Amino acid sequence: MSLSIRTNILLRVYLAFGLIILLAVAVVVQLFRVQLVQGDQWKAMARENSTRYRTIEAARGNIFSEDGSLLATSVPEYDLHMDMTAAGIADDKVFDEKVDSLSMAMAAYFKDRPAREYERIFRAARKERSRYQLIRRRVGYRELADIRKFPVFNLGKYKGGLIIEPQNKRIRPFKSLAARTIGYKNENVSNGVGLEGAYTNYINGESGKRLEQRLAGGVWVPVNEEDDIAPKQGADIISTININFQDIAQSALEKQLIKSDADHGTVILMEVATGEVRAIANYTRKEDGTFEEKFNYAIAGNQDPGSTFKVASYMALLEDKMVDTSTLVSTEDYKIPGNSHVIRDSHGSIGTVSVKRAFETSSNAAVASLVNRYYTNNQAKFTKHLYDWKLNEKFGLQIPGEAQPVVKNPKNASWNKKMTLPQMAYGYEMQLTPLKMLSFYNAIANNGKYVTPLFVKEIRRLGNTVERFETRTINQKICSDATMKKMHEMLEGVVSEGTAKSNVKSEMFNIAGKTGTAQVADGRKGYKGKKQYQSSFCGYFPAEHPKYSLIVVINDPKNGYYAASTAGPAFKEICEKVYASSMDIEHQPVRYVGNTTLPQTKHGDTKALKQVYRQLGVKPLYASLNAASNGVDTSNGIPFEENKVKTGTVPNVTGMGLSDALYLLGNAGYKVKVSGSGTVNSQSVTGGSQIPRGSKITIELQ
Repeated sequence: MSLSIRTNILLRVYLAFGLIILLAVAVVVQLFRVQLVQGDQWKAMARENSTRYRTIEAARGNIFSEDGSLLATSVPEYDLHMDMTAAGIADDKVFDEKVDSLSMAMAAYFKDRPAREYERIFRAARKERSRYQLIRRRVGYRELADIRKFPVFNLGKYKGGLIIEPQNKRIRPFKSLAARTIGYKNENVSNGVGLEGAYTNYINGESGKRLEQRLAGGVWVPVNEEDDIAPKQGADIISTININFQDIAQSALEKQLIKSDADHGTVILMEVATGEVRAIANYTRKEDGTFEEKFNYAIAGNQDPGSTFKVASYMALLEDKMVDTSTLVSTEDYKIPGNSHVIRDSHGSIGTVSVKRAFETSSNAAVASLVNRYYTNNQAKFTKHLYDWKLNEKFGLQIPGEAQPVVKNPKNASWNKKMTLPQMAYGYEMQLTPLKMLSFYNAIANNGKYVTPLFVKEIRRLGNTVERFETRTINQKICSDATMKKMHEMLEGVVSEGTAKSNVKSEMFNIAGKTGTAQVADGRKGYKGKKQYQSSFCGYFPAEHPKYSLIVVINDPKNGYYAASTAGPAFKEICEKVYASSMDIEHQPVRYVGNTTLPQTKHGDTKALKQVYRQLGVKPLYASLNAASNGVDTSNGIPFEENKVKTGTVPNVTGMGLSDALYLLGNAGYKVKVSGSGTVNSQSVTGGSQIPRGSKITIELQ
């Protein structure tokens, strides 16, 4: 071999070897770079592409009424998937032996499709080697417990292939009762609606985490059946709502709205001493003529209050000693000096009468003339009273949506020196919500102590108090005792001798209050457009020792608009039913007249019934409710029957009020559809029947 050939061969060998060395060095450098320089980045990418932590929403806290009834709660629901390659059915022979029995169990339990359809779905998923086949959505806890016992799934959480995805469903056991006040969480805004929105940071709890693994096809499945970091349930809210009073208020309001052919309305019941709101209802007419809670008129419905505002006008006059209750005043048409506008009474003049009588008959002309006469030279003196009473300020309520009150003063650009003062005297040229007006009446009932309305009493977590809310006083004394005494007499006179005598006066106890009929402006057309009215009645009861204050507002009634006949009947109904069911009100002894038949007792809370019997001094007759037809002497007592519900059967709710019926049927696990109002007249499934939990039962009330 020549030297040149040998040199050429060696050169090629060295070159090849050098390239191999360079490649090896490059590999080592890249390995070093990947491991040490880019290691964290690649590890993160690997984790991101193969596993992840998914946020598990915590169960929201409960909302309770003041008497412990559950108003809103979260119940667990589950989406169920199946790993068709699970260890227990990895062998095709085992799968073929068990799939038909699993299909039959699913078909028999859910009754939504035949067993062969379930089998077809399972076999198709098996053929595709699906590891995350959806088999059922929104399964309840009791259903899940049953499903775990089905063939295949009873092999265990790994062998059976059952994958459980927990969810939380928010429910209101009493359905529409206090729906707007309870509210809802709104993901799109910061505060939401009602108590759910206002206290969402407490109710939400702390989210947990679950480790998930990505399978072929991009499907993510849980690595473990249990959460890796368990969520912490939210705190509970103890509201001031009384569910029985709420039922009474909503039923009476809806009945009156239907009777009046009105557009919308609101009712608020408040405890005098504490300001705690025991019931609040807001109904709006839908296109189909039915009513539902769409808007909280009670706290956001700013409008001219009308004649209910006259209490403030007369209180100012009495406090400044401009008039006394015996002062004579004309109710003739009042022509505002220097202006062509005339203020007149819709029911006509009753001549010259005392201030007390003018108030009782709700004379617009009288109050306008008095306020204009005594404050025309110092108009700010009148409005200063309103500002001292904080009628121009928000309360700062515990729930969102409170409207800003509008109460003018002479410094406002819109103040008319001739017109504004006499118009304000009888409730115009201002904007107040029903809750604002009620709170002022509540202060009168409370002997001058003006307190802020309260919707939440307490926040609890795991049974321990996190925060307690006490009554907040706005004004310790809104007027002198002498003025207050006169206001009490005047408000009682409205019901005993005045405009509310026919429709509000009760034979059971004394009521104090004031009617209010106001024309509502028609948008930009003002009062020259379509004539619409707001009818209201605001007051308190029992008049001698007030326990509750109440306002009823009916907007745009078509069948008559005078407050006494429109808002008055609902006010009276609520007063009497609350009075009859309140154990903390000192009741007068029951009086039996002639051969009056004692009323039958509705099914319901046994303990409460016994307490009512003791309070009224009525003998309970432990017999069937149709005792009279069975020969039992019911002349000196009321038939009483224990309401026993056997587990697994449909409760008999015939004769119950709505709240008791919903409570029993809901606790028994049934879905309830309600029609009508009053007490339960019939139910679609007879009491004592055995039907699956989750079935729908219709109850008709009348």
